[in-house]
Amino acid sequence: MKPQVAEVMASQNGLVLRRQARQAGMSSDAIDRRVVGGEWVAVRRGVYATSALWESLDEYVGRPLLRARAASRNMLVPHVMSHDSAALAHGLPILAAAPELVHITRFGVLGSRTKHGVKHHRAPHLPEELVEIDGIWTLDRARTAVDIAREHGLRHGLAACDSALRLGVSRGDLRAAVAPMTCWPYVTVAREAIELADHRADNVAESLTRLLVIELGVGPVEPQFGLREGSRLAWCDLRVGRHVVEFDGRVKYRPAGQGGVATAAPDEVLWREKRRQDWINGFQLGMSRVAWADLQPDRWEATKRRVLREYHATTARYGTSIADLTPYVVRAA
Repeated sequence: MKPQVAEVMASQNGLVLRRQARQAGMSSDAIDRRVVGGEWVAVRRGVYATSALWESLDEYVGRPLLRARAASRNMLVPHVMSHDSAALAHGLPILAAAPELVHITRFGVLGSRTKHGVKHHRAPHLPEELVEIDGIWTLDRARTAVDIAREHGLRHGLAACDSALRLGVSRGDLRAAVAPMTCWPYVTVAREAIELADHRADNVAESLTRLLVIELGVGPVEPQFGLREGSRLAWCDLRVGRHVVEFDGRVKYRPAGQGGVATAAPDEVLWREKRRQDWINGFQLGMSRVAWADLQPDRWEATKRRVLREYHATTARYGTSIADLTPYVVRAA
């Protein structure tokens, strides 16, 4: 590879445009040979990265972010990265939308169009809402979170706002971002997401689980409910009354080599989890467990009915007050 091309790639997150490679002295045939031979990958038409870089990226964050950067660098119209693409650039965990699109915001009036996998949003923004990330102008985290809420709805918006709070954005920042959007489409969804947001959600799945329990309408929901007895400490994802709700992800049962976080064999992890649940139930607390499949739109209402049934069973047996647990309760920082 020509040193000039390597230098361009190093300055552009591993990307080089076809016209840049040509300017550096590579012929079109030389570029095509690298793609056909597997040395380079066409991230988008006319934008390339090395196969080694592409293979090192995961399919949920790394590759979508590289595709977004490739689209942005290949555009000639003035724009900034926004919505889902900005969230990826900020390291803001979000609920993935389908289909996967690159999102940019252009200067001008409200409106949008989608072309070649890129959604062009036409909306005003303030200079103070812009940050530069790896050479690409991007809307900041607060504006990104509220834009996602307007674009994709409350499920996506709550996850984005929770993530923003968790990464240091204040609720005031979110409110300031939505304030100018007085008559913008779906702004009420963004406002609702802001008010429901909670920094204590550890991840997107916990955000969705909390939304599901909120929709039951059975009382205040407390994220990260902790119990301590002696040297033993356990944190529950959510509590409402004397009922706790836990999200179960496969990641806790998989070893690190398979993308999980387990430090023991699956049967040992399962046994520890059973002992933990027995210990929590020993405080006269009921428990519901939900998995990722339970939080999908086609299972959402069925999961709500099940969790509500289990909540009422707990309430009938133990009531709702946790005053007797005061010596054991640990409040999340």
